[in-house]
Amino acid sequence: MAQARKRNVTPTNRIDTYVYGNTVRKLDVRRQLEEAPVKHLSHETRKNRDKAHHMSLGYVLFLVTALCAAGLILINYIQLQAQLTNKMEQITRVESQLNTMRVANDEEYNRIINSVDLEEIKRIAIGELGMTYAAEGQIITYTNAGNDYMRKVVED
Repeated sequence: MAQARKRNVTPTNRIDTYVYGNTVRKLDVRRQLEEAPVKHLSHETRKNRDKAHHMSLGYVLFLVTALCAAGLILINYIQLQAQLTNKMEQITRVESQLNTMRVANDEEYNRIINSVDLEEIKRIAIGELGMTYAAEGQIITYTNAGNDYMRKVVED
């Protein structure tokens, strides 16, 4: 059987002390900064960091131009949205007006149809205008081979 080996593993950033109480102790940050090892940066690293913090005039002008373009696009978009909203409201108003006019037209049509007295029209047509019903020989029936229209041919 293999013997169990014990390893003594201790993490480097683990603190083995227990803090008693219910409040967090304030750390002495100044002391830790003074004791921290000083990192020496290479010349190239410093140069790259300085270059990253510095913006040239051309880059600033490019950013300003991009910002103005984005602003103009957003303003145009908002104006188009406002126009669309106004058009939708106008369409709603006109549709409401159309429906009102249709209802009024239908009511007027029904009033006119209901006010027509067919018996009075028949009396005037026969009595005053001299109209008569068609006789048996006056009615001519046509058959149409097509569905479009009929032509009346007069025989001489």
